[in-house]
Amino acid sequence: MDPAPSIPATTSIVVMGVSGSGKTSVAVELARLLGWEHIEGDDLHPEANVAKMHAGTPLDDEDRWPWLRRIAEVIGEHEAAGTSFLVTCSALKRGYRDLLRDGHPSVWFAHVDPSEAVLTDRLAKRTGHYMPPSLLGSQLAALEPLAGDEPGAAASGEVSVDQTAGELLAALQAERGTATGRPRRGGASGPSGTAARPAHQ
Repeated sequence: MDPAPSIPATTSIVVMGVSGSGKTSVAVELARLLGWEHIEGDDLHPEANVAKMHAGTPLDDEDRWPWLRRIAEVIGEHEAAGTSFLVTCSALKRGYRDLLRDGHPSVWFAHVDPSEAVLTDRLAKRTGHYMPPSLLGSQLAALEPLAGDEPGAAASGEVSVDQTAGELLAALQAERGTATGRPRRGGASGPSGTAARPAHQ
């Protein structure tokens, strides 16, 4: 019998999804529940990427690799410090997620995955963000859902933020148990709600 997989000493939750999915709101709520630091991945984009998106030009892989490598460095820094945290990152493709996971066992993906209709409505109402609604189509075309061999779970994100966070937190605790119980300020269990979808579904 194969031994049970070991649970990492820390957990780095990568809250992923396309623009308008609500991943930042969910990450903020998860950070509140767990008492962990939250880093906004968009803040780690090089200035050239921000300018390109603001102009309505989709990023290509050559634009994204430096950004993803910087996020991976941040994950490594937290692992070295023995600190669990959350970071938002679109992480649309399997190759991007593989880069984030490479040498970083703490990574666990939380995919916030609303329908295209919900995304379109949210983006039409959003103001003050450098990612224009016109880029949604290119993001959805690039999106590769989590596979069964990737650590994480997905939730629709079409219910309230606290319900979505609760679904994802329940899935994380079911998979990693006490690995989530290392908050810097009092932890808590998430609210009950529809179960998050495991990565293989």
